[in-house]
Amino acid sequence: MRPQHMPQDRILILDFGSQYTQLIARRIRESHVYCEIHPFNMDLLKILEFDPKGIIFSGGPASVYAQDAPKVSPEIYQIGIPILGICYGLQLMCFQLGGEVEPADEREYGHAVISLKDSDELFHGMESPDIKVWMSHGDRVKRLPPGFKIIAYSDNSPVAAVVDPQKRFYGVQFHPEVAHTPQGRTIIENFLFRICRCNPTWTMQSFIDETIKSIREEVGNNHVICALSGGVDSSVVAVLLHKAIGNQLHCVFVNNGLLRLGEAESVRRLFETYFDIPLIYVDASKEFLTRLRGVTDPEKKRKIIGNLFVEIFEGEAKRLPQVTYLAQGTLYPDVIESVSFKGPSATIKTHHNVGGLPERMNLRLIEPLRELFKDEVRLLGRELGLPERIIMRHPFPGPGLAIRIIGEVTEDRLRIVREADTIVLEEMEASGWYDKVWQAFAVLLPIKSVGVMGDERTYEQVIALRIVESVDAMTADWARIPYELLSKMANRIINEVRGVNRVVYDISSKPPSTIEWE
Repeated sequence: MRPQHMPQDRILILDFGSQYTQLIARRIRESHVYCEIHPFNMDLLKILEFDPKGIIFSGGPASVYAQDAPKVSPEIYQIGIPILGICYGLQLMCFQLGGEVEPADEREYGHAVISLKDSDELFHGMESPDIKVWMSHGDRVKRLPPGFKIIAYSDNSPVAAVVDPQKRFYGVQFHPEVAHTPQGRTIIENFLFRICRCNPTWTMQSFIDETIKSIREEVGNNHVICALSGGVDSSVVAVLLHKAIGNQLHCVFVNNGLLRLGEAESVRRLFETYFDIPLIYVDASKEFLTRLRGVTDPEKKRKIIGNLFVEIFEGEAKRLPQVTYLAQGTLYPDVIESVSFKGPSATIKTHHNVGGLPERMNLRLIEPLRELFKDEVRLLGRELGLPERIIMRHPFPGPGLAIRIIGEVTEDRLRIVREADTIVLEEMEASGWYDKVWQAFAVLLPIKSVGVMGDERTYEQVIALRIVESVDAMTADWARIPYELLSKMANRIINEVRGVNRVVYDISSKPPSTIEWE
């Protein structure tokens, strides 16, 4: 069911597996228009229920002629709203509407220049008839469907952009959503505002107003229990819910024994002194460690932790009046990464607050941030008046340090990664680098290595440092922090954390890697 607080003007993105699909959503949201990503095979009735002002077909790695190529229902072309096909989306549209697609003589990857052939709303406001773009394709359109005309071309792509002006169908062979297409945002905004006639009403203040109204309508006289961690996501959820339903909200902070050093105490102090929201504190560290004993598979860890969280929340709910809802800080990247698109995007991992919960719960979920990216949550936090130290806090996973320990979780291994993590954060803050990166943390690897400490041979644990730059966690790159800072972290960890004799630095990006190791 479509969320009640969804704005009237919205765009639907159908995902065909492009690594850039999330960037399309980011560019649209940045233009203050609401959008959602759904699989290419989204049911037509659900599309009609979503009621978009326009549809975008993402790119994808397939060829339209492949036996298992992802395709949309032909009825989608009869809805009567604008469609923009990007790369594979262009080829699919042309193929399904009667055109012809063929392998290109030369595959085109990287920078290219297209030339505008005809004036069109899609390219309104271009500074020059020659536009720098980013190409990534092996096929190309050989013959256009009836009603289409070429509006841009390149040396290697005679069909670089097309339009059916009667049906308002557009297609581009390049990727306007990436930074390597400098005027890409203008092209996307032309589609949003000049072609789809959207209004830029997607703002955080409008989100607050609409969400509070929606929460009140859904919750009624019932009560809500909120899973609070002290991070920006759950803190924003707590403040938002408190504005909506006041004392019908009950915040519960569970110490699962998998937290960073001193975190339980700092969260309790924060909510007692800053927020006028009562906080229920539950120390369940022994239960979590007992359940995790002997478990090494990361998915099993997540599910065990998620199930136990729910058990605790349901137990607390029984002690409170009329509690029927469990509120969580689930974000849109959590949803995207936890849903398999059967071809385009495989499930990357189960988030404990999305796919890691038990199928049957006595509490109904309420997730007011489910459609937001992380940077949007931070903007929302500022609108709600949260302190900057919460808003800019680095993300910390719900399963905690359990997924930063590769292998079994034990008290001693928790000690090692907790002490190493503390050093990383201390040095990042002292150097001024903490606010320059998305996330910085330590990972305990499941191997030992030979070392020499003093005059003795050692055989001890290895810590990996993971420091990344990102905007919304959908993509990330390893941070090029100064060697001196890396050296200081490594020296402190080896000297101060008993049981570690080697530190390595993770220089992989996302994709192909994830930010967390598990």
